[in-house]
Amino acid sequence: SIHSVFSGCCALQRIKACSGVSVKGGMCSPLSPCLVFRDHIESAGHTCVLRDVADFRTTSDLALLMTQEGPFEGALAIHLFKGAGLLLDAGVPFGVVFGGTDVNEDSKDEHKRMVMDEVLRRTRFAVAFSDELKEKAESVLECGTCKIFVQAQGIETRVSSDFSWRDFLRQSDQYEPALPAGAELLVPEENSSRQVSSGFHTAGGLAVCCTTCCFVGVQLSSGAVGVFTHEGVSNLPAAPLGSLEELYTSLLIYAEQEQLLGTLGVTVNAVEDLRVFMLVCGLRRVKDPLYLLKAFSEWHAENPLVVLIIIGPKVDPVFSAEVEESVKRSAGVYLAGERSQEELHTAMQKSFALVNSSVSEGMSAAVLEAMDLELPVLARDIPGNAAIVKHEVTGLLYSSPEEFVSVSKRLLSDGTLQETLKRNGKRYVTDFHSPTKERTTYQQLVDMLH
Repeated sequence: SIHSVFSGCCALQRIKACSGVSVKGGMCSPLSPCLVFRDHIESAGHTCVLRDVADFRTTSDLALLMTQEGPFEGALAIHLFKGAGLLLDAGVPFGVVFGGTDVNEDSKDEHKRMVMDEVLRRTRFAVAFSDELKEKAESVLECGTCKIFVQAQGIETRVSSDFSWRDFLRQSDQYEPALPAGAELLVPEENSSRQVSSGFHTAGGLAVCCTTCCFVGVQLSSGAVGVFTHEGVSNLPAAPLGSLEELYTSLLIYAEQEQLLGTLGVTVNAVEDLRVFMLVCGLRRVKDPLYLLKAFSEWHAENPLVVLIIIGPKVDPVFSAEVEESVKRSAGVYLAGERSQEELHTAMQKSFALVNSSVSEGMSAAVLEAMDLELPVLARDIPGNAAIVKHEVTGLLYSSPEEFVSVSKRLLSDGTLQETLKRNGKRYVTDFHSPTKERTTYQQLVDMLH
C-alpha cells in the first residue's frame, strides 16, 4: 500500500507523510522524526511519500500532489495545525502526531484551536511523545473520542569518523571581517604557524586572518598594518614585514596590547581547555536562542574558556537575521551553520554540555541525543523538558539566565556530578527511548488507516 507523511511534516501512504517542520537535508532534529516515520512505514512494506507542508500554499496544491503521485490510502501528519490541518479535505484516512508547539502555543489562538479540534474529531489516532503532553492536549483541546497513544521518540545517534573539532571551532565564528576589494587567497607555507589560518594577496600587499583573535590584518602599501575588527579599523606603525608569519607576529603583539585575544573569537590553539556549551535548535522564536546571550557573555568576560555555540538551520529568516546580529555583539557566543546529523552528533560529543533554552517543547530530540552521547544537559525548566530531564539526575534544569550560569558553574567544578548526569542520561535513553519499540508502535498504528 502507499501512504504519505506530512511535516508542519506530512507522509502519504501508498502512506503519505506531512510535517510542520523543515524536511530539507541538514543537521537537525526537526527533520529526524519525519525520516524516522518514513523508515518505520516503509519497513512494514508500504510506500511512503514524505513532504514538507511548506511545499503547499493551499489545499489545492495538496490535491494536485495526490492526483499526480497517488492514489494514496492514508496519511500521517506531524503537528495538528500546520500538518494535519491540510488533511481535513484530503479525502483519505489520516493519523496525527502532536508536535509540541501545537498544544503548548497554537492552542492559545482561537482559529488554530478550532482547526485542531476538528482534526481530532476526524483522525483515526493521535500520538503524544509523553504522558504530560497527552494530558495537556486533553486539557486545552476537544479530544472527544479520539484515541491518544503515548509513544516516546526512539533515539539513535551516529558520529562521524573524519570530523575535525579544531576546524569546527574555527568555522563557528561570530564575525566575518570584510577584506579589501580584490583580495586573493594565499595559502600559508607548510611550516607556518597553525595560528595563521589563511592569508591574502591584496592591492596593498599581504593580509592575514588570525584564528585566535577575530580580526583581519592587512599590510598597506605605506608599510603600515591595518587591523580590521568588528569595532572598526586601526593602523599599526610601519614595519618591514615580508611574510605571513611576520605579519601574524605583529598582529599578535597588537592583539595582546588591545586585549583582543580570547574574547572576539573561538581560541583554537588550546581547544582542550575550552568548555563548549552547545545550543542545538532551528532558529525560530519558540526556541528562544537569545535567552541566555547577555548572561553568558558576562560569564565569558569572567572566564574566557567558556563559550556558547548556537547551531541549527535558519527556519525563520527574519528571526535568523536578528540572531546573527545579536551574536555579533555577544562576546563568547558563536553561530555555526547546519551540519549533517553525524557531524552534529560528533560536535555534541566533543562539547562540555548541551543547552536547551526553548519556550516550548514537545520532546526535544537534541536533549535525548545528548543523553545518548553521554553529554550533560542543561535545559530550561518547561513542561516538555521536565518530562525527560530530572534535575540533578539526568540533567540540570534552570528557570532564568542567572540560574543557568549558576548551575553551569556548579557543573564545571563538580566532576562527580558530570559523571552522574552522563551515566543516568545514557541509562534513561536506553530504557525509555527504544527505536525498536517506536517502530513497532507506528507500524501497528499505520494498520489503523486501512
